[in-house]
Amino acid sequence: MPGIIGKKIGMTSIYSVEGKALPCTIIEAGPCVVTQVKTIEKDGYEATQLGFGSRKEKNTPNALKGHFAKAKTSPKSKLVEFQGFEDLNLGDEINVDIFGEGQFVDVVGTSKGKGFQGVVKRHGFAGVGQATHGQHNRLRAPGSIGACSTPSRVFKGMRMAGQMGNKRSYQENLKVLKVISDKNILIVKGSVPGSKGSTLIIKK
Repeated sequence: MPGIIGKKIGMTSIYSVEGKALPCTIIEAGPCVVTQVKTIEKDGYEATQLGFGSRKEKNTPNALKGHFAKAKTSPKSKLVEFQGFEDLNLGDEINVDIFGEGQFVDVVGTSKGKGFQGVVKRHGFAGVGQATHGQHNRLRAPGSIGACSTPSRVFKGMRMAGQMGNKRSYQENLKVLKVISDKNILIVKGSVPGSKGSTLIIKK
């Protein structure tokens, strides 16, 4: 499906016609440049590769320099393939105008990394029990993780402490509240994954 690459600016709230405050996210969507057009004859499938953001010339490999030179554009920091675009050529520019107010979009990003966390924060466990009756340092403990002689092991997928966040995350069916074309700003209802300044993929 067609889409665009963007950057998360932050969150705010705007008022609806009924006077209700709506939480929303501000996204800088585009402009993106077509850096490659893949075809079935040459690549085995159809797709359009878009580039977003700037990249220093000295930090760009020679192979990518030639890749961007074909599209007659400067080096880009992020490349993503989309399907569903038609009649696009190398060097064409895609802006936030492909979206309209009231439309619903899907946003893909990388969630905030929270490091190594215990079961209470990671999975919402309540802990073993109260602080009295001989309990010692058990308020946030996971408790038993498996049976004894049967099955004599811990099942795969057991919810335990571990790395939390920093994963590819999807938010589906977010309503577009406002499109500001001259500044390439897209305002969607609700929250999207990632911290301020993180790269997002917005799809129709």
